[in-house]
Order: sequence, then structure tokens, then C-alpha cells
Amino acid sequence: MRANSVDAGDHPVPKGGNLTVPVVPPVSMVNQLSLRSFNIAYFHLKKWRAGRALAHYESFFYPLDNLLKWNRLYGPKGFFQYQSVVPRGVGRDALQAMLGEIARAGDGSFLAVLKTFGDRQPVGMLSFPQPGVTLALDFPNKGERTLKLFERLDAIVRSAGGRLYMAKDARMPRDLFEAGYPRFHEFLEYRDPGMSSAMSRRLMGI
Repeated sequence: MRANSVDAGDHPVPKGGNLTVPVVPPVSMVNQLSLRSFNIAYFHLKKWRAGRALAHYESFFYPLDNLLKWNRLYGPKGFFQYQSVVPRGVGRDALQAMLGEIARAGDGSFLAVLKTFGDRQPVGMLSFPQPGVTLALDFPNKGERTLKLFERLDAIVRSAGGRLYMAKDARMPRDLFEAGYPRFHEFLEYRDPGMSSAMSRRLMGI
């Protein structure tokens, strides 16, 4: 699916989803069998409905809102979202390398979002966007296996001169943070020394 913004006047706001995942299953329902079946079915459904049409931005940008408490599908161990941004010039090669690593690991994502950022540099000292391409992928938490995959993806992002999204981070290594956010030293000048968190200690040592 792709779209361009348009001023359509008073376009009706879609109603929220009524479907809810009622319980947390004992194991993740997101696996190789379900991913393949879902992606094939979703692709052919969209292909069948292909064509130009108006869509409200909420239903376009937030399709998961149609299924409440969808995160329960990942089971009791939950999931990680891995989101990176890499410069546009190396974007194709870097994304192909990441997708190749994911395929070799036998993993996949129930949700994939690919976006491009414009050429405007961010104002914030720890802003995530940079001119380039960003890819967000969801992965069931399979423990050490998932973390090892992320280390290989980290290496690709680091080599491409990219960075990870801090707001969705739970395990970024400190060296990747420092390489991806070179203005973090400026940020430290404004940090309240009386405040600390697991993330700040992991990424900044404070």
C-alpha cells in the first residue's frame, strides 16, 4: 500500500476496531507458519482490491487499531520492534542486507513499515530522523536467538552510517548509540544529574 496526502475536505473518520485478542496464548501465535499464511492472504486481498481510492489517515497509518490488544498474539514473552534509519545513498544495499540476515535466521515480521525521510536535518540533539530510509520490523521475543539476530542487523546499520530509534529500544549497544547520535555529548550538558534510568545507564553510563 502507498499513498500521497490530499485535502479531501470532510472525509469520515473510520470507526475503531471491535475485534479484540481476548487472552495471552501460552506461546507466540506469530511464527513461520502463521507469518507465511497471513502474508500470502494479505497480499492477495490487497491485490484483489487494488486501485485508487481515498482513505482516512488513521486507517492508513494505524491498521493495527482495528484489532485491539493485538500485542497479546506474541505470547507471554512479548516482542521487539527493530527500527533503523540509514542514509538514502546506501539504503537499498543496507535494507537488502538486513532482510537477507532475517531470512537466513528463519525469522520474519508480522508488520513491516518502510518510509523515507526528507533532506531536512533534525533540530533535536537526540532526534531519530535523518535524511534516508527507515524500516520498522516486529519480531517475537525468542530470547538469545533474537538478540543474536539484532547484533547482526546492528552491524549493517553501523556500517551504513545509520542509527536505531531510541524510543523503541530495549537493547541497543552503547557503541552503536554513540556512533548514531554524535550530538549526545551536547545533550549531557542539559541532563539533570539527579535523574537516571536503565536506558541512560546502558547508553550513557549515567
